[in-house]
Amino acid sequence: MADTQITPDSTTSTPTKPVGPSTPGASPPAPTRPGLLLALILVGQFMAVLDVFIVNVATPVIRTDLHASGAALQLVIAGYTIAYAVLLITGARLGERHGFSRVFRFGVASFTLASLACGLAPGADSLIGFRILQGVGAALMVPQVMSLIQRIFEGPARLRALGGYSAVIGGAGAVGQVLGGVLVNADLFGSGWRPVFLVNVPIGVLLLVAGRKLLPAIPGNRERKLDLAGLVTLAAALGLLVVPLVMGHEEHWPVWGWLMLGASVLLFALFGLVESRVAARGGSPLIRGRVLRSPGLLTAGSALFLIMCCVGSFMFAMAMHVQAGLGLSPLDAGLVFLPMSFGFGISGMYWQRLPQRMHRQLPVIALALCAVGYAAVGLLLRDGQRVGAAVEIVLLPLGLIGGCAYGPLMGRALGRVAPTDAADASGVLVTMIQLGSVVGVATLGTLFLSQVSYPAAASTSGHALATTAAGVGILMLIGAILAGRRRDK
Repeated sequence: MADTQITPDSTTSTPTKPVGPSTPGASPPAPTRPGLLLALILVGQFMAVLDVFIVNVATPVIRTDLHASGAALQLVIAGYTIAYAVLLITGARLGERHGFSRVFRFGVASFTLASLACGLAPGADSLIGFRILQGVGAALMVPQVMSLIQRIFEGPARLRALGGYSAVIGGAGAVGQVLGGVLVNADLFGSGWRPVFLVNVPIGVLLLVAGRKLLPAIPGNRERKLDLAGLVTLAAALGLLVVPLVMGHEEHWPVWGWLMLGASVLLFALFGLVESRVAARGGSPLIRGRVLRSPGLLTAGSALFLIMCCVGSFMFAMAMHVQAGLGLSPLDAGLVFLPMSFGFGISGMYWQRLPQRMHRQLPVIALALCAVGYAAVGLLLRDGQRVGAAVEIVLLPLGLIGGCAYGPLMGRALGRVAPTDAADASGVLVTMIQLGSVVGVATLGTLFLSQVSYPAAASTSGHALATTAAGVGILMLIGAILAGRRRDK
């Protein structure tokens, strides 16, 4: 089957040399039920993103029930994110080597079992360990979603699939906040916080059963070795970067955190040297150089990184403000984000229906408007006002506009990546997106927390939010500049 390379600004097809169906790089046969297949893998993606947010609502109950210390509670939240972010590229390589569908199912099974273990955990220490295992399962599952989209869908169908992916990314955070509040408040059979983990179990079982029928049999490429030196070096570099970013504020930015950040820079440089030597010897580097040179991958990926910095930090600051500053319940706080997430999901799926002449500049215009929108929300809430109709009226179009930037940038980043490079490109892009959220909370989230100490007056919290929203606006403008830089050759 000929490969079709698509950009969000053009529907021109560029055929490449056909490959046989048994070739590792070959496109798989077209699925008989592509809609169901896409729904299946996106539900897996949804679960992984959901679990970043759903636990936040349950932390007060977990602290009381398990007599958890502040540090232990922090690791319950951060352990998942750390393992997830550090192992994404490793998960992508394993998917290419052993087959995307096979590793996706293994990731779902691991995630489901870890969720069950979390829900039954007898103490804080065991819950921390099971949360880390959850992150490992997510890191195996998530890269395969993007790789399967790249390998199975072509042309406009690929852009629609990427739109669905964008919708899931946008909606899972708000749903996590709301669903967590509902489950904790319901206290089903006196189970308290445990359903926020156990809810994944029936979903995971359904995915495993459906996956046996719907997931295509795509052979792995055993010729590409694991590049253990690259895997270990990159995992260590990412770990040294993510751990202090996730835990720095709560630990008051200790010296060990800064030492880890410095060491991460050295290890990233070492990783580049290791990969160069592997390639020079004719081996299989963890990330091929030509993948990083793919048109649009790094420029669009950098813009997506900044978008996630902005969205992650804004949702963190906004959630803190409406709960700790304005006194809303976790459920009511989650409902505040629904218009924004709904708008993001809708536009992420349907932006391509806008006139073709708008597609090229759509991310630039959307990000510039987002900068104005975030600043407007900060101004509306700066003096401690309640979240009223005016704020919700801004949040809905803010989500719609944000999806009009995210969706096209996803298409631009991956639209011209060859199917044989789908795993590498997916691992790089998903890691950039995940790191964006972590870096956003660590930087702009810290900016917010440095200006307010709860309990505090609503006006003090509101001014901290306004300052943070201004910072978000500045990053959005930088993202607009990156989105305007094209590399098509």
